[in-house]
Amino acid sequence: MGQIRARHAGEEATERGRMSSRPRKPPRRSDALGSAGEVDAQSYTAFVGDLKQKIAAARHRASLSINRELVTLYWTIGRDILERQEREGWGARVVDRLAGDLRLAFPEMTGLSPRNLKYMRSFAEAWPNGEFVQQVVALLPWGHNVRLLDAVKTQEERTWYARQAIEHGWSRNVLVHQIESKLFARQGSALTNFSRTLPAEQSELAQQILKDPYTFDFLSLGPDMLERDLERGLVEHLRSLILELGKGFAFVGSQYHLEVGGQDYYLDLLFYHLRLRCFVVIELKIEDFKPEFAGKMNFYLSAVDEQLRHPDDKPTIGIILCKGRNEVIVEYALRDSSKPMGVAQYQLSAALPPQLEDALPTAAEFAREFPLMSVVKLRIEIERAVRDLADKRGVAFDRPTGIMKMLRDLHRNGSVPSSTEQMLDALHTMNEATHGMDVDPETAERAVEIGTIFLGELQKLNTDE
Repeated sequence: MGQIRARHAGEEATERGRMSSRPRKPPRRSDALGSAGEVDAQSYTAFVGDLKQKIAAARHRASLSINRELVTLYWTIGRDILERQEREGWGARVVDRLAGDLRLAFPEMTGLSPRNLKYMRSFAEAWPNGEFVQQVVALLPWGHNVRLLDAVKTQEERTWYARQAIEHGWSRNVLVHQIESKLFARQGSALTNFSRTLPAEQSELAQQILKDPYTFDFLSLGPDMLERDLERGLVEHLRSLILELGKGFAFVGSQYHLEVGGQDYYLDLLFYHLRLRCFVVIELKIEDFKPEFAGKMNFYLSAVDEQLRHPDDKPTIGIILCKGRNEVIVEYALRDSSKPMGVAQYQLSAALPPQLEDALPTAAEFAREFPLMSVVKLRIEIERAVRDLADKRGVAFDRPTGIMKMLRDLHRNGSVPSSTEQMLDALHTMNEATHGMDVDPETAERAVEIGTIFLGELQKLNTDE
């Protein structure tokens, strides 16, 4: 019996050894993670988004570094050519000879043509301060600098456009458009009462964000247009409108509803300015300025300050955009107003001037550069549909409320579309697109798919009501 047990024990030990030598199967994902290891979709999406931003930022810094070295090299070449011509008395033909010799020495290097060497010389002549070139101008691509040399003749203007292009991240086409539209002359020239109605530290900044006139070349509206046509056109071209308004404007809504004394009022356009930390009400008029426009704007500003303004917000600002205005009438109308407001003109063009046709993007280029217009438009339609549903169900919102908050309030008061959860995730993408931020095209496409389904369900609920 002892021998049998010993033999069985040996066999078991051998079997255990054989089993231990076999490769083990990897544990199933649920075993490896367990319930505590489940990946939260929202947290993971945020994590991936954060990594994308860091990678994009690192790539951007690398490209800036390369660009800075290239532009600095071009400035150095241009300075050396200038100095040699002045010291040696060389004429203009030396540039052609120099271009040929340099291209023989560096055949793989582009940018050494006679034409480009002449631009380098002009570049060094326009910006004699090497430290300023390093700190400012070298942050712009060479193509931007060439356009500045071609289109802007005074150093003050050229410096201003260079700084604005860096601050706002203008593409070359946008820079050309801003120069052609004389943005330098229009900036800060609106008629306002800001110096009397705003604190000194806010008054100057508020004055600078206003222009006169505003240029809405992206609209094609006939002379018989109505104010609602102008408003609808601006909302449909929201990205172009925000580009014209300037950095810092975040879109809140069009025909924004306010209730005062049991009566309904609607603001043409409502924005929030991120640097001024205040709401900005824009009223559109298709006629010349009239004094009563200021009285109505004063009323709107009081209502927004009372109903929407947070205790930490600065006083709400009003902008009245008119077809034309008489400076004396505007001055009298604003003189005794206690609310900060400004009056500016706008310009429309049925077609782009011929000199801009080559500088601005083609339809295909525009589609590539601004692929998110459908996202912005869809978000506006969704917000309107959500508000319509809230009105029909008697759900009121006390202060400016985002779509997420409105949907949660609706959920507490009744049913919401079945795709609401997916919509809440997609809203983050839509909000970024609405505020002019860059969004990955695939992410934008997915947001449009979810938003379209959600809008259809909303419209069905509104119809059923």
